[in-house]
Amino acid sequence: MGEERNLRFHLLAAAMALILGWILKLASTEWLWLCLSIALVLINEIWNTVAENIVDLVTGYQYNILAKKAKDMAAGAVLLSALFALIVALIIFVPKIWHLF
Repeated sequence: MGEERNLRFHLLAAAMALILGWILKLASTEWLWLCLSIALVLINEIWNTVAENIVDLVTGYQYNILAKKAKDMAAGAVLLSALFALIVALIIFVPKIWHLF
């Protein structure tokens, strides 16, 4: 259930970034970077969910240090891709918004 909440959050953030990109009339290369970063976050979120479900299936929800490491690494991939997306968004959007003021 928790992973679906995270996926919904990432989808909402992606939709907001796409709408802002449309409003600010991004250049082609900016669209490519924005779409790449969104795709990376969503792909990693899906793989994180896959990893969590497989680990839970194999361990029967019993604690195992290797299972914890696998889940932490999958979550770390999501975090890294989300940080990359944030950096891309800041590089693209901050100068455009700054020029509006």
